[in-house]
Amino acid sequence: MRATVHVRLKKSVLDPQGQAIHHAIRTLGYESIREIRQGKYFEIELEDDLSPERARALLEQLARDVLANPVLEEYWVRIEEGSE
Repeated sequence: MRATVHVRLKKSVLDPQGQAIHHAIRTLGYESIREIRQGKYFEIELEDDLSPERARALLEQLARDVLANPVLEEYWVRIEEGSE
């Protein structure tokens, strides 16, 4: 079973890397881009015998405890359809 976890800074938290990227691409002529926020993307392979509910619970706990800082970051989990 495959899943992904996306992590990014909360909207209320300043994103200096996103701002630097935004500034750089605007100097390259990409004027219509209003904002960029950067984040992290994790691809995770799980044991096939996990139920989707158990897999989601496990991934939520992993994201909350290890992959993200819940004070500064938000995250979301996606289990790929048909990957079970």
